[in-house]
Amino acid sequence: MATVLIPACTTALLLDIEGTTTPITFVKDILFPYIREHLEDYLSTHWEEDECKQDVHLLKKQIEEDMKQHRACPVHAVDQTVHTDEEKAIREVMDNVLWQMAADRKSTALKQLQGHIWRSAYTSGRIKGEIYQDVIPSIKIWRGQGLKVYIYSSGSVEAQKLLFGYSVEGDVLDLFDGHFDTTIGAKIDGKSYERIAERIGCQPQEITFLTDVAREAKAAEDAGVNVVVVVRPGNLELTDEERAHYNLITSFSQLELTGSA
Repeated sequence: MATVLIPACTTALLLDIEGTTTPITFVKDILFPYIREHLEDYLSTHWEEDECKQDVHLLKKQIEEDMKQHRACPVHAVDQTVHTDEEKAIREVMDNVLWQMAADRKSTALKQLQGHIWRSAYTSGRIKGEIYQDVIPSIKIWRGQGLKVYIYSSGSVEAQKLLFGYSVEGDVLDLFDGHFDTTIGAKIDGKSYERIAERIGCQPQEITFLTDVAREAKAAEDAGVNVVVVVRPGNLELTDEERAHYNLITSFSQLELTGSA
């Protein structure tokens, strides 16, 4: 694929993670299985701690919202306060978490708990965040050209920071100017990108968003954000219409700031 020019008006690059900076296989084959394998042990060990209680409270609120919206849900209650049987309460949390994961839900409640479980895996060295080899050199070039670089992922801000703080490239967190997750809104909602622009302190058209997901690309584009779609091994296939519509790259090295040559 040919070089894609970043518009000269761009002041900030906004990067997706899964399928964009990081292989989908890392998330699907390493991170998610780790949750499934360690969920029960984590909940049993931390059940009485405030952080875990807050995570369970968020899950309960999510279930209530799901029931209001008549979404399918495996259980009708998750609440530490109504059970004398801790084992039963933990099983209910597990059922809900595993159900959300099987449905590929992007709820803030799920992502927050996952981030807390992954934390010990990263800090102990059992997991290292995977990053495509073209990512870090390109970000360094962009920053050298005066661009700011932000992350926007469905994974919690904490999970994002763990991935880049304990990565195969070492701690690269200082390359990013900020992080956004679903607390600012869903990635398929154009309003989310407007909020990000406001938070960054620029206009939507001054942001270039890199993602592998066409629905996210469309939402960003609807908000006035410039979009580049990243084509990596294992990413969801684009339609012919999508391939014709979006600027496509297979490597960050193909992106060049207008007038930088």
